[in-house]
Amino acid sequence: MNDLLSFVIVIFFSLPTLPFTEAKTGGFSIDLIHRDSPLSPFYNHSFTPEESLKNAALRSISRLNHFRQSSIDEKAIESMVIPGEGDYLMKLSIGTPPVEFYAAADTGSDLIWIQCMPCMQCYPQDSPIFNPAKSSTYRELSCGSKPCTKLSRKTCSKTNGCQYYNSYGDGSYTAGDLATETFVFRSTNGEAAAFPTSVFGCGRRNSGAFTGSEAGLVGLGGGPLSLVSQLGAEIEHKFSYCLHPRSASSTSKLRFGMEAIISGEGIVSTPLVPKSPSTFYYLTLEGISIGGKTLPSTLGEGNIIYDSGTTLTMLESSFYNDLEAVIKEAIPLEPAEAPSPFSLCYATASSNRLPDMMFHFTGADLLLHPLNTFMETNNLNCLSIIPSDGSLSIFGNVAQMNFQVEYDLEEKKVSFAPADCTK
Repeated sequence: MNDLLSFVIVIFFSLPTLPFTEAKTGGFSIDLIHRDSPLSPFYNHSFTPEESLKNAALRSISRLNHFRQSSIDEKAIESMVIPGEGDYLMKLSIGTPPVEFYAAADTGSDLIWIQCMPCMQCYPQDSPIFNPAKSSTYRELSCGSKPCTKLSRKTCSKTNGCQYYNSYGDGSYTAGDLATETFVFRSTNGEAAAFPTSVFGCGRRNSGAFTGSEAGLVGLGGGPLSLVSQLGAEIEHKFSYCLHPRSASSTSKLRFGMEAIISGEGIVSTPLVPKSPSTFYYLTLEGISIGGKTLPSTLGEGNIIYDSGTTLTMLESSFYNDLEAVIKEAIPLEPAEAPSPFSLCYATASSNRLPDMMFHFTGADLLLHPLNTFMETNNLNCLSIIPSDGSLSIFGNVAQMNFQVEYDLEEKKVSFAPADCTK
């Protein structure tokens, strides 16, 4: 299961006691680190840029497959896991005293879980496994608790404790106790905000194709047990991010609460479309324009998932084929042989001859430059949009770079504004 949806988490060390209070603040922001950046704890010095790009592209395809599976079987979405996956990492601390770990900031999953001691069956982990016995704020939830009712798969222990169970298509699984803990975020201004009684899964039995760098999973999806849903009113039901280009050496920002409200010129908004499973953020893509030609989409409302954890954008096959034909007409070059999994590449290192594209969402037109639609690899510029081999479509994070993106879960909308995210 080398490529299933996940949050890659690594426990690093126990933090000294921080001067924090229960969060009743207007908001906070934390750093986002691209996993392929030298700043990342998962940075692999042996990978060439081309290898890193290919791995990211292959993860996108695997992610699409499991999104498709989850749209059929809603029980499968609670905590899908892709070992080594997660394009952007954030720091989060848990417990009292807090223990800090890195987590991939991902909008495509819900339940938070980590491996816990004592562990009846745990996969080998490079870093210390979280020990709830050393935390004064750890509390296990009962089978009749409200969070327990939100689980699709659960059992009750002999002491009436709530136990979760999640399995995956390749036979991997995680199971353990549903509990509450204090989550602590170190803001970029140096302050720390604490959120007591946050719900997470304390994994006592975890087995399968997990790697030693993983301690578990955290979700920013729309389901009731995700991090953003749990923080809810504490963050005004809002979060936002501004993703750097892959070549940037500094960190992006993930903002919560009032700090998440975007500003500047060119702000547009589009409705979130309620669909099952509630984890995903569905938008309606009405069409794409290149030059003077517009390709309308006929796939109906909520036809594309807006996702920060998928690198590539993937479109329904017939719609993609029409788009590729228009792109070929707009570029006065012969296509080059495209390395897998890309479908269209050109033997040019310059983006000057590559077209802009306008993505038309309901009420919001997004102008995407070649930075958002092409990726350079092996002296080729390859289209970062590929066919999905099905009806499911995903708007990936390359297309989102240099945009402020705000999710307002109360108003049920996503807003965008062009920006230089390195500033």
